[in-house]
Amino acid sequence: MATVLICRRFPRLSRVTTFSTTAKCKAESGSGKSKQKKEENPETANTRTECAATIQLLNPLDYRVLYNPSAYAKSRAASQQHTARNSGHALGDTSTSPGTAQVQHTFGTASSQALPPLRNALPKPKSKPLLEQTISARLSAAQTKEEAEDEKTETHDSKEDPRVFQKGRPEYRSLSYDKFEPIETLSLEEGDSILHSVAVCKGSQSPGTITDYFRKLSRLPAEQHAALVSEPRFNALCRCAVKNMGSFSTSDLIDLLKACVRLVVPPTHPLLNACENEFCRRAWDMNLDQLLLVADCWRCLERSVPSYLSILFSYANMQWKGLALPQFVQLVYIIGEGRRSPADLTQKVESMILKYLDSFTLEEVGAICLGLFKSLSGISDHVMRKIADRVSLQMEDMSTYALVNVLKMLRYARMDHLPLLKELGKVIPARIPAINIQGIMHITLTCSSLHYFDEGVMAAVAMSLPSKVTYCRSKDAAKFLWSFGCLDYEPPNEEEFYSSLIEQMHRKLHEFGKFPEHLLTGLLGLAFVKRFPEELIDYALRDEFVQKTRGSKYELKKDLFTLGKSVEIECPSYQGSRLPPQLYQEITEMVLNFAEQEIYVRPEIVEATSLLESMLGGPEYVKSHMILPHTRSSDLEVHLAMDGHPIPFNLKDRIADKKLKDIGVSLTDDLMTQLIKGRSNSQFPVEVENEARTPGQERGEEARTPRAGDRAALSGGALIADARLQVEPKSGHGLEAPPPLTLNRQPRGVKLAIQVSNRNHYCYCSKRLLGLHCLKRRQLQQLGYVVVELPFWEWFPLLKRTRSEKLSYLHYKVFNPALLSRAS
Repeated sequence: MATVLICRRFPRLSRVTTFSTTAKCKAESGSGKSKQKKEENPETANTRTECAATIQLLNPLDYRVLYNPSAYAKSRAASQQHTARNSGHALGDTSTSPGTAQVQHTFGTASSQALPPLRNALPKPKSKPLLEQTISARLSAAQTKEEAEDEKTETHDSKEDPRVFQKGRPEYRSLSYDKFEPIETLSLEEGDSILHSVAVCKGSQSPGTITDYFRKLSRLPAEQHAALVSEPRFNALCRCAVKNMGSFSTSDLIDLLKACVRLVVPPTHPLLNACENEFCRRAWDMNLDQLLLVADCWRCLERSVPSYLSILFSYANMQWKGLALPQFVQLVYIIGEGRRSPADLTQKVESMILKYLDSFTLEEVGAICLGLFKSLSGISDHVMRKIADRVSLQMEDMSTYALVNVLKMLRYARMDHLPLLKELGKVIPARIPAINIQGIMHITLTCSSLHYFDEGVMAAVAMSLPSKVTYCRSKDAAKFLWSFGCLDYEPPNEEEFYSSLIEQMHRKLHEFGKFPEHLLTGLLGLAFVKRFPEELIDYALRDEFVQKTRGSKYELKKDLFTLGKSVEIECPSYQGSRLPPQLYQEITEMVLNFAEQEIYVRPEIVEATSLLESMLGGPEYVKSHMILPHTRSSDLEVHLAMDGHPIPFNLKDRIADKKLKDIGVSLTDDLMTQLIKGRSNSQFPVEVENEARTPGQERGEEARTPRAGDRAALSGGALIADARLQVEPKSGHGLEAPPPLTLNRQPRGVKLAIQVSNRNHYCYCSKRLLGLHCLKRRQLQQLGYVVVELPFWEWFPLLKRTRSEKLSYLHYKVFNPALLSRAS
């Protein structure tokens, strides 16, 4: 296979390196991991590998898609089939000219500039990290030299691979069309003789003769089919068939349709229009095997036949109790290929799955999951769990293609099946080199969608991907970047991995006009791991691209918002395009409205807010809001002076504007003492930092008196006032004292961003923070906040405990001396 020798600058994030065919990764700055990641990943947190890598970018013009289901097979012997290597059809993007194979955008990557380094480095060790050694050993064991050559050719047929299950039972021969069925080839002379007879008879042939002609002509050599279909005498035969359509027997009509499949008649051909109408007319007189066979032929012809499928589904609904296992599986396959799910069959499909689950072959299990996935059919957790139970026990014996289909449905059902996921980590890493790029993408995307992190799987994907990256569609490259960013994982070969994918994003830039969601998906995945390719970001934030996002079937405003604001915070030197302010305002209002209805009202957040207000002295000391709306999660903001005293800052109204009508004041002993002797020295400081104030916020008001029980719970702290103004107006609203005149002399303070986390912020069954929330905490710190977390594994159990216990916990979290020392 031809290779293209590339000597260009790869668009990097934290550094830019020039690669030739042999690129040496010099010892240089790597990413500084957070403390949490150091604890969780001791092998990879502080190490980066010095390596020499040969990078071969394969010429897409040589990319062939071959029918070879063994591309998904687990056995090495199956993956070594080479019989069809020189046949097949090129993918859609292989029509790209050699010049555009490298660059498909208005700016050249040769002059690509990366944003300034965002991470500090640690020296790279001379030896490979343990994980990389393990993964390399696995890949070597699974890859012979011959298989390594095969990796240069993707062997996946998206039309035939879903039909592999049909080879598992002889019953499918009557339900489906087998284009690989051996037939005796017709000579060109015999074919010409038939066409001559058509011309002589001029449409006077009988229906049986017409059918016989079609059967024989379909046995001509495959290379003659295209010429035959455009032959005037063949078209005359087709017109004759249309004229006699109602006279054909059902078996003859089916044979005629099968001949059309073998001849690859265009799906819009007039003959097929007439065939569809006739089959719809006589469908109720056919048996289920015939109906399924005809539906399969329509699939092979790639013709959409919604009316026929509606009749088929109605027929199956009436005959449901008599459906045999092969009929059921074939029906689900047809449902999936038709991309529609008949609502009245949903519950019946589930009951049939449970009935036959133990009798299905593993390929049939995969076929059923693929059919449900393609038709967007809902499935109950109970049934999905039963399927996952069986797969987890037999995964070693399952082809990778069938397994990937199960993972697609698992992802769609949002099913967290831990036994299956654990078994996946044992079985799939060694298979990765033999799987095609789309299969690898779906495995990776399943892990990230379910928030399940398995370092063995992710590292195997990362090690295998650079050599296959030119086979990535724009969707594949974007999903890989998203998956790794979502799980906040940077693999041992992170520089080669990310640079190859970013380069592929540049190559596929022409596709993002049609699929803008893919560009934003990839860029957000990169942003999660602190990588910002400047030229791609500039393209994504241009007005022209923003307009294209409005035409997408997905809501992309929030993604644009997250990307744009992240660049503002983390890339101060960025000089490219930016989103218009009015768009920011529109999306911010949308996000905040959602938060008021769905986030701020969550019990764990409401409880934390109420207790903090009580502990600190009132609502002016706590603000429950989104400090960073683009991160789509809330915060409890608290300000502390450097001496540890809380500062009131959440003031919505000017004190001067308050109307004091019909206010009665209860004179208590404490109030009289304060009026006579002056204010207590133990009052809270009430400074508000000028930097922290927003328009409309005013300086602090006096705190309210904590309840006796709250003071008792915090008796060990020196931060609770012993005396308060106790004013009780008749209206029930508190009269709050004006701020003291010495506010601006108070020391500067520290801003706390308190995170009330939940399980969705973390990887499944772990304390590994997801990429979006890593990004949020990183940006809060860059804006001067100290992040304090109330982790769900601590806070949620406390919600059932006493008020005093909750207050003690919050006091410990907020007034931790380490916070002030860290801020200073």
